[in-house]
Amino acid sequence: MKLAVALLAILGYASAGNPQLSIHVRDGNFDGLDALDPTLSWENSQRSGDMDLSYGIKASVRPTTDLASLPRSIWGKAGTDISGWGVTARAEVDGQDFTNANLELDADNDDADLSIRMVAQAGSEFSVRKVEATKGFDANGARVTVTPRFNLEDDSRDVVVNWNNENTNIKLTASADNQEVTVSQQIDDINRIAPTINNNGDLSVEWERRLGDDSSLTANLKPNDNLNVKWCDSAWTANVNMPVDGTSIQGAKVNIKRDVNF
Repeated sequence: MKLAVALLAILGYASAGNPQLSIHVRDGNFDGLDALDPTLSWENSQRSGDMDLSYGIKASVRPTTDLASLPRSIWGKAGTDISGWGVTARAEVDGQDFTNANLELDADNDDADLSIRMVAQAGSEFSVRKVEATKGFDANGARVTVTPRFNLEDDSRDVVVNWNNENTNIKLTASADNQEVTVSQQIDDINRIAPTINNNGDLSVEWERRLGDDSSLTANLKPNDNLNVKWCDSAWTANVNMPVDGTSIQGAKVNIKRDVNF
């Protein structure tokens, strides 16, 4: 772990931004501590003229003699205001492959209640992967947003309509082939339930229960498919996924993560 400690020291010295250590427990059978998958994330931000800049790195902290294998991803983000539009551009590269970068371009106009997003890839060629826009407005005390989405990679398109008031949210996702409706209802201060049904008759139900400050339990059941349970307790997050066949529950997959702020 000497290299991990050295990397942590370098990041801590480079900026006042504090690194965050996430420790995952991997699926499978491992000897010793090999089941642990620790990842170190660090980010920082600053202002330069009329530009807001931020940047960060995500790296593995497994013992290794190959420093080049440590970075998993490196990203940078720049934002500014242009004629009433808040414009941001974010680029992220794989720590092992610097020949390609994933780009996210966002433009938001609060006065028009409109936002636009484009996801692209830059490398030997520039290609646009996804484009979407969100228009919002108020309707009789409720908040309504309409989001048309275009995926240029597989030539698919759909539209998402959200209707939200204080305790109820209705989400409709529709394309030429599929339609899906989710109705999320806040039953009381600690319980929320959200059934989802699509045009094929497939049904799923999500139930969320707040357990206190920064703690919650969320269960999502898809009959004859799977039951997923997520437990959050401050810095701890546990996910348990269990395949379901009729009334039979198969072997469970468990993932546990712990975030440590320095």
